[in-house]
Amino acid sequence: MSNQNSVLSAQRLQKIYQEGPIETRVLTDVNLDILAGEMVAIVGASGSGKSTLLHLLAGLDQPTSGEVKLNDQPFSELSDVKRGQMRNVHMGFVYQFHHLLPELTALENVMMPLRIRRENAQSARMQAQALLERVGLGHRLKHKPSELSGGERQRVSIARALITRPAVILADEPTGNLDHDTAEQVFQMMQELNQELQTALLIVTHDRDLAKRMNRQLHLRDGQLHAE
Repeated sequence: MSNQNSVLSAQRLQKIYQEGPIETRVLTDVNLDILAGEMVAIVGASGSGKSTLLHLLAGLDQPTSGEVKLNDQPFSELSDVKRGQMRNVHMGFVYQFHHLLPELTALENVMMPLRIRRENAQSARMQAQALLERVGLGHRLKHKPSELSGGERQRVSIARALITRPAVILADEPTGNLDHDTAEQVFQMMQELNQELQTALLIVTHDRDLAKRMNRQLHLRDGQLHAE
């Protein structure tokens, strides 16, 4: 696929872990282009390298060789600080376990990415409140994560990922810790927001039923991505 309109791309990614004489090849030749507004699933067995790939795509780890570009900007050309700034502006993250800050309210958790970039507190609060209302949590603004259900916590996590209007969201098993009905609600909401905001969505999952509902499904096998 051409990367003409890609928001996130990888070319010939390799990741090799070396421990003494032992060499472990996790990724051997990964090529990927994710276009604006696209929904892509990467499926793979446990231990296939899905998390490693996600860390490389997020610029949280360095490939042994190959290149990752976010909005056509190679991560290899950026300092750690610049990579962090790029992530804060152009990427959102949703995890299987929500990783919300327990001492903060739902509203404060969603505001956090904007406060990190030193946006005005009142503006950040208004944007966070609007987004929480959009995901059906306008009545939970002052509740802390311990006072929310699993589905509510995940919706707060999604709102936090979307608050910066990122080019792409990377989601690691976003429904893996939820019951079927709650998982269905969370996925439908992610789909609606994807279509409404044209934010690309990359989900890493072992749930093939979830993967089939995306625009594209890729399988990570033997260190490479294969079209399903």
